[in-house]
Amino acid sequence: MSKYVPRINVADLVAIDVHTHAEVSSRAPRDPCSMIFDEAMAKYFKEAGRPTVPQVAQYYRERKMAAVIFTVDSESEIGIWRIANEEVAELAAENADVLIPFASIDPARGKMGQREARRLIEEYGVRGFKFHPSSQGFYPNDRKKAYGLYEVIQHYKLPALFHTGQTGFGAGMKGGGGVRLKYSNPMHLDDVAVDFPKLKLVLAHGGRPLWMPTAVFLLRRFRHVSMDLSGIPPQKLLEYFPRLEELAGQALWGSDWPSPGVPGLRANVDRFLALPLSEESRRKILHENARRLYGL
Repeated sequence: MSKYVPRINVADLVAIDVHTHAEVSSRAPRDPCSMIFDEAMAKYFKEAGRPTVPQVAQYYRERKMAAVIFTVDSESEIGIWRIANEEVAELAAENADVLIPFASIDPARGKMGQREARRLIEEYGVRGFKFHPSSQGFYPNDRKKAYGLYEVIQHYKLPALFHTGQTGFGAGMKGGGGVRLKYSNPMHLDDVAVDFPKLKLVLAHGGRPLWMPTAVFLLRRFRHVSMDLSGIPPQKLLEYFPRLEELAGQALWGSDWPSPGVPGLRANVDRFLALPLSEESRRKILHENARRLYGL
């Protein structure tokens, strides 16, 4: 076991990508269920390819970027094996110049999940947690199911990242693969923000494409709520968020890579830099907000 200690030289970075997926284990065989999901998504999005965590690290290293990386624990709801949080954390520790490890724990794991969260923080050094309400099948404001896990995360002063809006899970599959979008309405996080005023909440994807105004409302209502801009073509950001300049202090750069539909990362950054935003806002979004949020 190796505990993660960041070695990121932020002065040399083009950007910090706060939303990157670990989807292929370099230690365990592929999960047959995840292969079915991948095949359906490849047909739907007309592309394929899933790198291992070391390959992700090298990809970002070559582009002078750092990345928050995580798996998604959706075993109980849609039956896909998760890559072990321990594997993600250990490989991030080996690539601590470019990777920042998050963990993913399904709230359905209850007290065992809370114990796992403490262990991952104390023994492996994970820097935050990713939740995907649609693929985990829970409402984020379910007090009985989820609040105990949030209490652990808040105690350690770590951020919690929540998928909001549309999802690629189940794309192209009959019945959407059983994945329900209703759980990923960001308004469910209004309760969480009220009940956990010290928990750093991040709304992934800003509620795109269904609930962007709701996400923006929550950012304006709560100072401890941020959003990441992942999964949105950079050239479309000001169409989705016309007041992005005003929200720059609570917005984080993200790609959703290597999810389908995400092009080359440097091209994404270049398209973002072409937007009519102030230099100060660009710095905040690309790396300053992430540095503050993750203590880099």
